[in-house]
Amino acid sequence: MDSPAARAIASPVPRGAPRAAGASARARRPVDAVMAEARAASFTKRSIKGEMKKSGLLRAISMLDLTTLEGRDSEEKVRALCRKAAQPDPTLALPDGRPIPSVAAVCVYPTLVAVARAALAGSSVRVASVASGFPSGQYPLDVRLRDVEEAVAAGADEIDMVISRGAFLAGRLEAVAEEIRAVRRACGPAHLKIILETGELETLDNVRRASDLAIEAASSVPGLPPPGDGDVFIKTSTGKVQPAATMPVTLVMLEAIRDHFSASGVRIGMKPAGGIRTAKSALHYMVMVKETLGDEWLSPHLFRFGASTLLNDLLRQIRWAWTGRYAAASDLSEG
Repeated sequence: MDSPAARAIASPVPRGAPRAAGASARARRPVDAVMAEARAASFTKRSIKGEMKKSGLLRAISMLDLTTLEGRDSEEKVRALCRKAAQPDPTLALPDGRPIPSVAAVCVYPTLVAVARAALAGSSVRVASVASGFPSGQYPLDVRLRDVEEAVAAGADEIDMVISRGAFLAGRLEAVAEEIRAVRRACGPAHLKIILETGELETLDNVRRASDLAIEAASSVPGLPPPGDGDVFIKTSTGKVQPAATMPVTLVMLEAIRDHFSASGVRIGMKPAGGIRTAKSALHYMVMVKETLGDEWLSPHLFRFGASTLLNDLLRQIRWAWTGRYAAASDLSEG
């Protein structure tokens, strides 16, 4: 029998009005790393079966940023990825009539944004681009801002920026905040995802501090209104550094989002990226999101998986759940 926690994937839970603003990020208590590890591990023990599993698998696909960020990326590779993003499995018709949803976005380098934009014309799939000196963030700010502006001009709906971890770890927090403000301003109408590169931040306390800093900076850009729900995300990783996304790190970031919502009423999005390769793992992340933030966040508007290999495992599990047969490797394209 499914546990209440397993039912977290799909069941709506009412939420009250935002609470009054509490202490600032600088005044908060340090992260209890032992407790964070233990609570994150608890989500991996949930049993998710039956209709809840089926619903969760389909929803996970709809929240996926299908990504290719390799030096050998080509126009044809991006076009193939876009075809798969729009129709992940055109050969499978579910017996209950539900379609296999499109993914949320395709994420590419800025030079390939126009190619992705053209390939996805007429679909619901958004175009995301890593910009602002990805993945190192070690470029002059004017170069990084030009990178963002050119990606948006080429048609990017979303920009995934990366903060300067060197500046953050050196204690130059205002410099990091200012680069985030500048990038959000350069994004114009595009949504902003702020990559913390948590694998280089060393401690969970630094992850929480960087999360608070990113949220506060993106929410206080002179001349711009505060972001609306889902206009700004925080994101774990570039996928180029190990460890990438982990459940304890993601939990700490979710708690920063929860506290900001309690203080402001604004919903910041979350994107764990890198290392999430199996449907089982994705479902555990979804339960963690539901139990920490509520069902509102289980939508592409507020939660994404950044992955390149997760989609095929989700499709394999969907075939098994509806037909009792796994897909052969040859049945699923890699791009």
